[in-house]
Amino acid sequence: MKFTFLIFNGMTTLDFIGVYDPVTRLKTMNFVEDVKWDVCGFTEKVTDDSGLVLTPTNVKENLDSYDLLIVPGGLGTRKLIRDADFIQWLQTARDCPLKTSVCTGSLLLGAAGFLQGKKATTHPNAFALLKGYCQEVLDQRIVPEEGVITSRGVTSGIELGLYLCEKIAGHDVKEKIRIQMDYKTEDIR
Repeated sequence: MKFTFLIFNGMTTLDFIGVYDPVTRLKTMNFVEDVKWDVCGFTEKVTDDSGLVLTPTNVKENLDSYDLLIVPGGLGTRKLIRDADFIQWLQTARDCPLKTSVCTGSLLLGAAGFLQGKKATTHPNAFALLKGYCQEVLDQRIVPEEGVITSRGVTSGIELGLYLCEKIAGHDVKEKIRIQMDYKTEDIR
């Protein structure tokens, strides 16, 4: 299984890391051997919304070879939804079986056309923006739809990561990862 974590200028790094940590533990804790991942960007250097600089492992490469696409959010999404070159690049993920987002990353999935006819969620401050891209905006932490999973605000990134762990490797593995992370919740699917 091959994952890509998308990074871009103006993203919120916790949206990225919140999912990255639990999902990569599938490999680092020896639950799933054939997990590989790349951190993909549209630019050679990425600066998040607070000035942290990150370096993608792949730049502008097609996203069609991945099984799982993970898109964070952040204020940079508002600019990128109108960036035709970025959206065209994101659309190379159309054949990726599972596309996911944290927070306003769903705006990018929507701008790429991946939310048409689907229910989705995002940060409550962006509900109105998301309405133009999907069938219905839900006020839920995680919204799974066929081929797409969106999650709400920044803190839902960890929950999305654990949700994906369960989807990929089962409930027991998700629980072992959750306990190792010392993440406490009463209701993680």
